[in-house]
Amino acid sequence: MTEVKAWHAQYPETVSKTINIPNKHLGQILQETTSKYPTNNALSFYGKKISYQQLLGLSQAFTSALQQNNVQKGDRIAIMLPNCPQYVISYYGSLGAGGIITQVNPMSVERELEYILNDSGAETIVVFDAFYPRVKSVQSRTNLKNIIIVSFQPAGQELAPDRGFDQFITEGNGKVTPVEIEPEHDVAVLQYTGGTTGRSKGAMLTHRNIVANVLQCYEFFKHEFEFGKERCLTVIPLFHVFGMTSCMNLSILTGAESIMLPRFDLEEVMTTIKNEQPTSFPGVPTMYVAITNHPRAEEYGLNSIRTCNSGSAPMPVELLREFERKTGAKILEGYGLSEASPTTHCNPPFAARKPGSVGIGMPSTDYKIVDIATGSEEVPVGELGEVVIKGPQVMKGYWNMPEETANTLRDGWLFTGDIAKVDEDGYLYIVDRKKDLIIASGFNIYPRDIEEVLYEHPAVQEAVVIGVPDPYRGEDVKAFVVLKASQTAMEDEMIQYCKQNMSAYKVPRSVEFRRELPKTGVGKILRRSLREETIKK
Repeated sequence: MTEVKAWHAQYPETVSKTINIPNKHLGQILQETTSKYPTNNALSFYGKKISYQQLLGLSQAFTSALQQNNVQKGDRIAIMLPNCPQYVISYYGSLGAGGIITQVNPMSVERELEYILNDSGAETIVVFDAFYPRVKSVQSRTNLKNIIIVSFQPAGQELAPDRGFDQFITEGNGKVTPVEIEPEHDVAVLQYTGGTTGRSKGAMLTHRNIVANVLQCYEFFKHEFEFGKERCLTVIPLFHVFGMTSCMNLSILTGAESIMLPRFDLEEVMTTIKNEQPTSFPGVPTMYVAITNHPRAEEYGLNSIRTCNSGSAPMPVELLREFERKTGAKILEGYGLSEASPTTHCNPPFAARKPGSVGIGMPSTDYKIVDIATGSEEVPVGELGEVVIKGPQVMKGYWNMPEETANTLRDGWLFTGDIAKVDEDGYLYIVDRKKDLIIASGFNIYPRDIEEVLYEHPAVQEAVVIGVPDPYRGEDVKAFVVLKASQTAMEDEMIQYCKQNMSAYKVPRSVEFRRELPKTGVGKILRRSLREETIKK
């Protein structure tokens, strides 16, 4: 296998090459942090503060209520909430009962919600009151028995026969019946993939998977953290695996305060940064785009943030540079996927950072690039192939999908479906998803190559590229562009710009200007949605 860990030899005292994963379940992390920092703020939500002692007590009350309602070890408990304290309470309370968290995107429509509830077999759901009608409309076609409603307005909880969250946690008897959990075998979370190809799949993440990834992230960033002193801006959705690990669980491990916002509203985020002075801000490129283009970004005290780790989607190099020029903060781009809890790579805070790269592997993480056709031959340094990963954070498999599991997990390696390369220092460069590859007149075209150029155009705020069917070339390249405020550009001008900055076969044949681009709940641009919309035309 090509040596991809040269950095470990260069920085042996900085970060360990491997780490020992203790035989702990997730609940023990909250318990241990509470014993160290009982009065420290664990959560902050619109001025309301919850200490670690209070968080543990509320979580245990939730566990007790579940047990009083006959929830057993291994039962699935769905959570369909925006970021709020009840999310964390439900999450740790459910794990305390030996339950398996089923993460549900609150933006799910009824068809998607029904599928996830039936696929997981969830009998209990914790849902925000605005989404309650969707749950009720599908309940008769699912196994749901317990619906627990979270409302930020007390009056919103009067929705009999289902109960409000505050009412539910009083149903316990104050006692928690201990549940024996085997961290290596027992599933903690069903993390459903986006379903961009075929049916959405539930990645089975064990307690050990998630604990390992939190400890890997801590080891990687340990010189950036001071236990009991950090404040994490938590606007990445917790239902997304990135938010779950990098915001919620890592904050709990380090005794940090999680400053929670239920959605990304630019002015609210900027004001929160100014007032609460977070020290870390996990985000996605679209969030950094919005902040970079804020006309008074420098006035909001962004320099309190030491670490901006970007994930979930590729970070255009020009955006990274412009964000750092305006704010003084440093972005460390990383990479991961639901099937790996999620983090596998990141640009290191302790070594060279390479814009355009997603960095080096987490401790105890092996990776290599294999040929796209068969996946059996490793390709040389610098050549493109599929990145495969091995480590303690890699999932147990897909829920009730043995064939999909066998296709994705082979000989201990997780086949990611991402096309990438590594350089001589072991830094990983994600080029594109295999499924996003555009083949035009026999040429392989990677959308990110074109998007990087478009982002360098002074008028472009956001850009995404897709392949559209063409009877002669097989596929044509089409670009979708959002212009910066007060900027103008014409299609011919944008195409000419591309001709000057890339090979002829990559140049988009058409450019469509939009006011905004479709995005997932976490802020990732929905390339698939644009592709489907274009084909229907």
